[in-house]
Amino acid sequence: MNYYIQLAIILFVYMNIGFILALWLKRNDIADVAWGPGFVLLNWISVITRDAFDFQNIILSILITIWGIRLSIHVLSRNRNKPEDFRYQQWRMEWGKWFYLRSWLQVFMLQGLLLFLIALPVLMFHEYSVQPYSWFYFPGLLLWCIGFYFEAISDYQLAAFKKNPENKGKIICSGLWRYSRHPNYFGEVLLWWGIFIMCMHSIPIWPSIIGPIIITWLILFVSGIPLLEKKYAGRPDFEEYKRKTSIFLPLPPAS
Repeated sequence: MNYYIQLAIILFVYMNIGFILALWLKRNDIADVAWGPGFVLLNWISVITRDAFDFQNIILSILITIWGIRLSIHVLSRNRNKPEDFRYQQWRMEWGKWFYLRSWLQVFMLQGLLLFLIALPVLMFHEYSVQPYSWFYFPGLLLWCIGFYFEAISDYQLAAFKKNPENKGKIICSGLWRYSRHPNYFGEVLLWWGIFIMCMHSIPIWPSIIGPIIITWLILFVSGIPLLEKKYAGRPDFEEYKRKTSIFLPLPPAS
């Protein structure tokens, strides 16, 4: 069986399991918990299928695993003992009688397709014979480390901020959030470009570049930043924070 078809079938089964679990728990935000481990699953199936156990592939696999498991634990912890995420609640009301079909198609199947496309650089890296080290690999690794730092630390800072009862209803504007309104999303985008750069010396640039382009597009223009900006728009404290703080790239705050 074709390598990519095999991986697509495994991912299809994985996303359907997530859908069934979402029906049982009555909360579609389980898809967010399943996002990171989906990459981990595809990565290791790819490594095993292609017998890609050399040093470069294993380092990349460790990075994917660390990122995916940390993100899943973070989302699970964030959602614990709370209602379903506001985005999914809104869709629940909007979709009405088509809720189950649209949940399957627009949440789980679409997410599975996006996951597969974003993971393409990794899957292609495991498929192709790894070339000798090039100067691309280590700058890419550095970018991944910087991106992971921004994502993990800003998530931790936000979680700690929300745990403090004195901050209820307030907007975080300290730590990394002082320099960017979405430092976690900045980190997410940066680390995926880092992964692409790590892989690019051994894989065709096209279609593998689709991966980092898609995650950048989703976060900047679709389901990441736009939804959160819309949620807080109009609040005086947010508008002041917005005036002073970069939307994405970490920059010194305006006076």
